[in-house]
Amino acid sequence: MPAVPHDEWLRRAKAFQLSGAHHIDGAEEAGGGAVFPVVSPRDGRVVADVADGGAAEVDAAVAAARRAFDTGPWPRLAPAERGRALLRLADLLEERREELALTVSLEMGKPISDAYGIELRAVITTFRWYGQLADKLTDESPHTAPDALALVTREPAGVVGAVVPWNFPLTLAGWKVAPALAAGCTVVLKPSENSPLSALLLGRLATEAGLPPGVLNVVTGDGPTAGRALGLHPDVDVLAFTGSTAVGRHFLRYAADSNLKRVWLELGGKSPNIVLPDAPDLEKAAATAAWGIFFNQGEMCTAPSRLLVHSSIAERVTEAVVRRARELRVGDPLDPETEMGALVGRAHLDRVAGHIRHGVDEGARLRTGGDRVLAETGGTYLEPTVFDRVDPGSRLAREEIFGPVLSVLAFDDLDEAVRLANATEYGLAAGLWTSDLSTAHRVSRALKAGTVWVNCYEEGDLTVPFGGMKQSGNGRDKSAHALEKYTELKTTWIQL
Repeated sequence: MPAVPHDEWLRRAKAFQLSGAHHIDGAEEAGGGAVFPVVSPRDGRVVADVADGGAAEVDAAVAAARRAFDTGPWPRLAPAERGRALLRLADLLEERREELALTVSLEMGKPISDAYGIELRAVITTFRWYGQLADKLTDESPHTAPDALALVTREPAGVVGAVVPWNFPLTLAGWKVAPALAAGCTVVLKPSENSPLSALLLGRLATEAGLPPGVLNVVTGDGPTAGRALGLHPDVDVLAFTGSTAVGRHFLRYAADSNLKRVWLELGGKSPNIVLPDAPDLEKAAATAAWGIFFNQGEMCTAPSRLLVHSSIAERVTEAVVRRARELRVGDPLDPETEMGALVGRAHLDRVAGHIRHGVDEGARLRTGGDRVLAETGGTYLEPTVFDRVDPGSRLAREEIFGPVLSVLAFDDLDEAVRLANATEYGLAAGLWTSDLSTAHRVSRALKAGTVWVNCYEEGDLTVPFGGMKQSGNGRDKSAHALEKYTELKTTWIQL
């Protein structure tokens, strides 16, 4: 984190200006002239007016991406050359890191220390990793009879539509854009209307890095118009989406109603975090549980929102989490000392508050938090909130809240813990704390989740895939496996 004090971030925020035009075919495009305001959750003020795109703007962006794919140089470049372009983009992201961190913090309320130290680190690392991977992929030549030669090649799939949410606006864009570009595809990126500014900057920096016109386009607008137009577009070959399960269903319907494009979904979660009595460090387990649910204001699909604790240690662990929640510093996202910033907007704050009210009505015990704070700032801040004595069948235990709200459930034996963990329509992630190696393996295999963390949470790097099971979606971001989404397998059989 750079040594930039709070007052300097405030000065930069006051001077902040950014064009809200779409980025299409390598240039700014105002579109039809309609705009919408981007309201900062830190104080309720309008940060910028952004072009409100619809079918016409999506058509223009897809047409540019189609030209760039069908007749442009990008898919035909040597993989090493594509990789060098992605590395140049990573360097530009590093150069503009402070500006990008400020943009993310202003548009979605993330603490500036997390925006700079975590979000920007992740997206820079992503473009560098795929830039370095681009020329290291291999095709196959299966063994055949002596009179034939078989080739199995991976070819870029074509035009990719990428629709990403607001909670990690650059990281999640990078997880989709970087492997798609490395594979030789062209991309139309549609960011959330809550966080379009950082995506627009990404598009402009891509052009500055030397990506040909039309290779990366950014269209801003809401889901029912711009998102729907992208999902239905007959010239989009692949659609990659991160967001809610409800919206993911829409994209599957859009594919069925158009060209049967492949749709890759990374959706919601209600992730369990299981703490056994033999956990190697109960204090660390509790501290990690608190960090996991309150990091990024709880606005994470992988957030460990259900803490499953053995009844013999439930009160000890819960009290440690409650103590940490009360110590957490909630405040201005632009203050480097802030640990939890603002929820993304008033509508989302009201939704999370509604879940808290339902939890109380359903009989769960509110141990701490639950109230709005710092309302005088005009921002959307909420206290870190912990419930225990949560009924496993309640809405509090079943529904994704996407906020800083933890549900604690006690269990008496390991079989019950696994049943509770899997008693959800989601299957994105899970945590397990134990000192027993056999238990770690057995439970990890039994948990229906795309990622299981043992004696940690939210750890990993670009070498491992990320994605879910059940209604948490399909497909995988990160790792070399991500390129499978953006390539087509072709068999060539040559009779000699």
